[in-house]
Amino acid sequence: MTDELLLSRSDLDFLLFDWLKVDLLNQRPRFSGQDRFDYNSVLNVYESLAKDLFAPHNKKNDSNEPMFDGEKVTVNPEVSVALSAFSDAGLMSAAFPTEWNGMSLPSTVERAGMAYLLAANTGTAGYAFLTIANANLLISHGEKDKVAPYVNAMSEGKCFGTMCLSEPQAGSSLADIRTRAVPTDDGRYRLFGNKMWISAGDHDISENILHLVLAKIPDENGQIPAGVQGISLFAVPRKILNGDGQPSERNDVVLAGINHKMGNRGTVNCVLNFGEGRYKPEGEAGALGDIIGEPGKGLAYMFHMMNEARISVGLTAAALGYTGYLHALDYSKTRLQSRPRGDRNLNSPQIPIIQHADVRRMLLAQKSYASGALALCLYAARLVDDIHSVENEEERHNLNALLDLLTPVVKSWSSEWGLVANDLAIQVHGGYGYTREYNVEQFYRDNRLNPIHEGTFGIQALDLLGRKTRINDGLSIRLLTEKISETVQKGLLIDKLSHHAHKLDAAWQDILQVTKKLHDLDNVEMQLANAANYLEAFGHLVVGWLWLDQAVTIHETIEGSSDSDFLNGKLAACDYFFGWEMPKISSWLAVLDPVETTPLNMPEQWF
Repeated sequence: MTDELLLSRSDLDFLLFDWLKVDLLNQRPRFSGQDRFDYNSVLNVYESLAKDLFAPHNKKNDSNEPMFDGEKVTVNPEVSVALSAFSDAGLMSAAFPTEWNGMSLPSTVERAGMAYLLAANTGTAGYAFLTIANANLLISHGEKDKVAPYVNAMSEGKCFGTMCLSEPQAGSSLADIRTRAVPTDDGRYRLFGNKMWISAGDHDISENILHLVLAKIPDENGQIPAGVQGISLFAVPRKILNGDGQPSERNDVVLAGINHKMGNRGTVNCVLNFGEGRYKPEGEAGALGDIIGEPGKGLAYMFHMMNEARISVGLTAAALGYTGYLHALDYSKTRLQSRPRGDRNLNSPQIPIIQHADVRRMLLAQKSYASGALALCLYAARLVDDIHSVENEEERHNLNALLDLLTPVVKSWSSEWGLVANDLAIQVHGGYGYTREYNVEQFYRDNRLNPIHEGTFGIQALDLLGRKTRINDGLSIRLLTEKISETVQKGLLIDKLSHHAHKLDAAWQDILQVTKKLHDLDNVEMQLANAANYLEAFGHLVVGWLWLDQAVTIHETIEGSSDSDFLNGKLAACDYFFGWEMPKISSWLAVLDPVETTPLNMPEQWF
């Protein structure tokens, strides 16, 4: 796979520098001394690693998934080689603060670079993504002397990280987890329980693995507290660190088995048993771990990693959608089939399928979804950079509120429509796309996981409508309204965009009206019954807003540009989105005002 089929560097450059103006971050102390040359140099490293070390074993990861022999998990050796090179280049800690031996690279630039690796090989990149998020949580909430050995080892690629939330009987209902953490005399805890769907839970890539585990501390009667308030967070290593901070004795964490997935097979996915008793660290059963932060606040801490993971899931889906689009585009330019509708001469040469209107429709749809999702993810990353670098406390609070509102959209819209892009990439290939000889069928299978994990589409919809649009007395919605209104006002001043601006404003007013009506309902079940449709409409509106915002930037810079074909292509994708996608919003809202109750009221015995 060539680098030209991974991502569009022109699009990345436009999104980072022309639209998000990342290079202006150097005016703030956190990013001082950095410049566009530095960012381009780092992106070049990501791109080279993606092409040279990640992409070549992507299909091997798919056909030769990790193996468990009853004692250990073995992954393809190319995975370790790629991740070692990634760590050696300093990229595992690229966005860490300098006091944690990081580069303090803006999250926006780091996410853009990671998109290259995800497009090249999402299975291998997944180990790095989880480790980075694990370390970021430790940096934010852990006691430095306790977590520094792990974070430093992660920076060097000697330790990788996981997040252990779900359990077989609980699924996404974390209030129902049963894993318990029993305090010891020295301040540590011994954990007992089972965790399910643990990505990167066991492997032979690194010297150690650090599991961040949600568990409940029993009360004085030995009872497990009910609800999420009793959940605490623990750092549980596969191997316990000795006095020198090096991994030594095996902890009581045992792999029970591997889950065999439809796609994304390169990232091992496990069932883990804690405290099974096979290993007895320091002479007793129970997986030894340290508590992170205060007891009972584990879920709040874990949301730091979960929200980062949700943005990462969105980015993964965007990258897979994007590389699928580029593969379909490349195929459509070389695949000859049929003739123009007006040419009845069977002796005339066949034409590339890109010249057929329906193929162009499918390519434009993919372009609008994939590039729109990438813009959405990088916009969220830019908010993260602002949160970490602005000095005004009120401004930081507002930025957090806006990111909080957009996080379920970033995760869900990107994973839903990035997958649609992959589906269309297969369709452009025709029957060939359905064969393993072409990459697009793997992209689809790899991407199919993303609407499910880190909170399913339905769960994100409940979060958006039931919580995110309400908290802080509606502050988040007001902030988003201000942002959208700014773009609308700019668009109205540009003749070629004024129609889009009117359409965006009208659709947003419709969503605001429906939101208020749903919030005013006394019946909570009815409020949230069709939340998935609300998220669909909300997500499309947000991406439409970002497309218009990019179009405004283009109209401000397109004259005299040396890359007018690229910019005109962006404008065409914006036109497509407003012509074909924005009208869908009204149909999604139709079952919300008034609420269509058939799914809510239908008795289960009727199914």
